[in-house]
Amino acid sequence: MSPNTCFTNFKESIEDIVLPEKFTFPFYYTPHPLALQAATELQERIQHEIEWEHDFGLGTEISDQALGKMFGVLVVRKASGELGYLSAFSGKLEEKNLEKIFVPSIYNRFDPRDHFVVEAEKLDQLSQTINHLEANPTLSLARQDLFNKEQEVKRLLDIEKKKLKKWSRARKSAREKVRNEMGESAYNELHKKHKQESINDTFLYDEYEEYLQNKLDKYRQDYHKLNKQIESLKAERKAKSNTLQDWLFAQYNFLNARGETKNVISLFENRIPNIPPSGSGDCAAPKLLQYAYQNQLQPISMAEFWWGKEPSSKVRKHKYFYPACRGKCEPILNFMMDGLMVDDNPLLANLAMGKTIKTVYEDDHLVVINKPAEFLSVPGKHVSDSVQERMLKKYPNATGPMIVHRLDMSTSGLMVVAKTKLVHRVLQQAFKIRNVTKKYIALLDGVVEEDTGYIDLPLRLDIDNRPFQLVCYEHGKPCRTKWEVVQRNKTTTKVHFYPLSGRTHQLRVHAAHRDGLGAPIVGDDLYGLKKDRLYLHAASLSFTHPVTGVIVEVDAAAEF
Repeated sequence: MSPNTCFTNFKESIEDIVLPEKFTFPFYYTPHPLALQAATELQERIQHEIEWEHDFGLGTEISDQALGKMFGVLVVRKASGELGYLSAFSGKLEEKNLEKIFVPSIYNRFDPRDHFVVEAEKLDQLSQTINHLEANPTLSLARQDLFNKEQEVKRLLDIEKKKLKKWSRARKSAREKVRNEMGESAYNELHKKHKQESINDTFLYDEYEEYLQNKLDKYRQDYHKLNKQIESLKAERKAKSNTLQDWLFAQYNFLNARGETKNVISLFENRIPNIPPSGSGDCAAPKLLQYAYQNQLQPISMAEFWWGKEPSSKVRKHKYFYPACRGKCEPILNFMMDGLMVDDNPLLANLAMGKTIKTVYEDDHLVVINKPAEFLSVPGKHVSDSVQERMLKKYPNATGPMIVHRLDMSTSGLMVVAKTKLVHRVLQQAFKIRNVTKKYIALLDGVVEEDTGYIDLPLRLDIDNRPFQLVCYEHGKPCRTKWEVVQRNKTTTKVHFYPLSGRTHQLRVHAAHRDGLGAPIVGDDLYGLKKDRLYLHAASLSFTHPVTGVIVEVDAAAEF
């Protein structure tokens, strides 16, 4: 490929756009106007200029095979000073060549003549052979016969064990009946006789077990003879798969702004697990930076957006911008950006500085406070300023951990704080068994047509992209929310949420997900569009006082 063939000139004038002072921090950002312009132009090309074989699910009839895709743009500057942008997509998109528009993969493993593809096809053929052998009715019959005979042997041996125990109890009972009637010598002789009988019984049992196991060996041999080939082929497949994986990792060598190179294995060696996740290096961001460095193009700004149908597990909205994933991309991008002036990580900033915590209710046992938005409930990894830290300073004589429950950093509203260890334990149990009534108010980005309902979407952590949550029916925790519309506007809906479970990001995902309300909370920087704040507020709490037994009802109006 000749240099800069993927370089795209801006169609619209960018004369009035001021260049950023630093490169984009890819894990939390608002697209710079240049990147936004590049993304808009790429979206026009995706929609009108390319004859796609891929089904993005944007038609009137959406098939089950439809799937959206993450795209990225990188604004770059040539040595001559000319500005333009590069385009990329994550993973695999189509078999046909799209490199005139999109930068190539770090390593193109989709070339049908490539070593990886050839060896992968051999592994597929090996798997097909294994599947064919495992589906053999003779093997299935031998497996079932072995299982049935094993169960029969177990049943017969259990019967014999019960007999031995019965005889042992009978001998013991016989001795106890005559113990006081017999002399010591006669009793000892009887006990000796019973011991010998017990030894004889055990010997006969062992012989019987050996006899049954010998009969069982025939069935074991029949099964293992048939299964031996399968186990051998599985071992061969595993060895070849590991060899191919090691070869593939060796192809992924990344450049950084200093001109240094590192292999993907070394980039993940200090992480747990220390093996790169599948697809590492195939996301849009590493592809873009690699191409820029290879072609002496200076990275200026970057952005990634979702195009197409929303997936079933993640919250991904059409045309919305999202950060680079941390599980696959963080070690790679951290290395690739070495040598660039990069924006500070905003997650390291103390956004609570200058904010105050208002007390809504207080007595000798507990406090209910109104937490501001963008304020940690408990100390974080990098920022210690939090509700917990402030409460400990305000109430130095308090016992126990104080914080009874948490709110997301971005969520404002009511929190209960205990002054004693006993009150903390009782209140935390009340939250755990759902004896606390909670009401949230939220402003949603979209118009919700129904008036009320329930959302049941189980959630779990996206381990490849913390702190995002996934909808997962296999491993997710049960998660239920009641909701009701309070007010509808032209483009937004105000709702009340009543969480019936307490999972991380529950209301945010239930609002944004396609199987929830399909309307992200306004200002949601994870599942929607970033704004001045997250428009979610814990507005009401009702619980039984752990000391007085009186019902405590507390309200705090939202600032939106």
